[in-house]
Amino acid sequence: MAGFEEVKTGVIFPIGEKNAAYAQYFSGQSYLKTLIADPEINVGVANVTFEPGCRNNWHIHHDGFQLLLVTGGEGWYQEAGQLPRTLKAGDVVVTRGGVKHWHGAARNAWFEHIAITAGQAEWLEPVSDEAYFALDNQEEN
Repeated sequence: MAGFEEVKTGVIFPIGEKNAAYAQYFSGQSYLKTLIADPEINVGVANVTFEPGCRNNWHIHHDGFQLLLVTGGEGWYQEAGQLPRTLKAGDVVVTRGGVKHWHGAARNAWFEHIAITAGQAEWLEPVSDEAYFALDNQEEN
């Protein structure tokens, strides 16, 4: 049984629908519940839920930033050239514009975060299975 089963129904906000619009940029299944989509403020806010093993591709936010507020489960975050770090409820990640990064669920746990995003995302290559599965052997940072 996968860890953090309660995350799959939504911890604070509803889980949302299957993330079909961005499925090509994810390995595994994610769910998206848009919380704020107001073009006048150019900041999107969404609840993103990842099934165990799901992660997004490497990506860069141009002319903006991304803030992740972890609300449940267990996951990973990594910036290019840096060691990956584990994420759990209560963690906050600040990704400045122009920084290549990825984030997603741990292999055996559901994961959920609120993403606050400004600017445009440039989607890049997937995180390789080899690199992702090697995370099980990483020390927690």
